[in-house]
Amino acid sequence: MKVLVFEIWGDYGHFRKFYTTTSPLTFSFPPPPTIAGILGAIYGADKNKNEYLKIFSYDYCRTTLKIVNPIKKSRMGINLINTKSNYWQLVKTKHHEPRTQIKAEFLKKPCFRIYVYHEEEKIFNNLLQSIKEHKCVYSVSLGLSELLADFKFIDIFEAREMKNEIVELSTPIVASNLVNNELKFETNKEYFKEKMPIKMNPERVIEIYDDVIYEPDGRTIRAKVKTYYKLGNGENVAFF
Repeated sequence: MKVLVFEIWGDYGHFRKFYTTTSPLTFSFPPPPTIAGILGAIYGADKNKNEYLKIFSYDYCRTTLKIVNPIKKSRMGINLINTKSNYWQLVKTKHHEPRTQIKAEFLKKPCFRIYVYHEEEKIFNNLLQSIKEHKCVYSVSLGLSELLADFKFIDIFEAREMKNEIVELSTPIVASNLVNNELKFETNKEYFKEKMPIKMNPERVIEIYDDVIYEPDGRTIRAKVKTYYKLGNGENVAFF
């Protein structure tokens, strides 16, 4: 199987956690449905019909990523239109502010290396060509439309499926992929876990959630996993 590899980065990123409301928090990296949205923007999938969730469905397309820049987060105030009275009044009055401010969490200088496999050769090749030529149909962003991103082609590798081995992985690990929870903790490394949406259907309903284990500085994780892939450059990756 062939795996397409490219990098994406920006000044800031925000991938909103599903359980936050008034003070939005961000995942440390884009969950698989968000990666599908990034691929859809490059490929040109119809946004209004959630076409990207069909073309880059979990059933046909598998993705993962490597953390390139260490995960750093900051909080900033965002001004939103105040509609608490069911209308927007531009002028400030005694009992009404035209805007309301919330604190939101952002990733600082995020950079990720994305790995993509697609079982349909035509779609894979069209996506590959667009990334090679640095072309996209829609603007590529890191979670919010205001957080524009850039990307570049890295390479395309042959990948060989491997099973039930202890291995050094360059990518985060989905907890359900672990064999008997065999995660090998090493000194000078940190280990974090976040519950993320893994599979989203075209109606934008999450069908699979899972815990994802990662090292925030992008260092490898040693674990025994059910399935992983050895790339032609020697890297070991595990898809979400």
